[in-house]
Amino acid sequence: QVQLVESGGGLVRTGGSLSLSCAASGSIFSVNGVDWYRQAPGKQREMIAGITTGGRTNYADSIKGRFAVSRDNGKNTVYLQMNNLRPEDTAVYYCNARGITVEGTRYSNFDMWGQGTQVTVSS
Repeated sequence: QVQLVESGGGLVRTGGSLSLSCAASGSIFSVNGVDWYRQAPGKQREMIAGITTGGRTNYADSIKGRFAVSRDNGKNTVYLQMNNLRPEDTAVYYCNARGITVEGTRYSNFDMWGQGTQVTVSS
């Protein structure tokens, strides 16, 4: 079984920074691609950043140059560093991780979402 826990959200002023973490635990063999999404009130959930197993990253235009995603494979953790935050970045942020679990000799794929963490940017 896999657990995905997000942390690091909070309240910050315009121009401030926050760092989010997405930590996977359990019977993990490998964590592969991980994506970050956000959902603002009254809006659809949108993907804003992703990182592959090999560390290749991609970003939505709305956060390019301000946010950076990184990973620590030894800790099965992915980070989202958010700089120069704006009020329009206010949303609940979610991570989605895909990978493989192992129990004995049995390998299985997983695709899980974190519980979400609130980021609020005041003007």
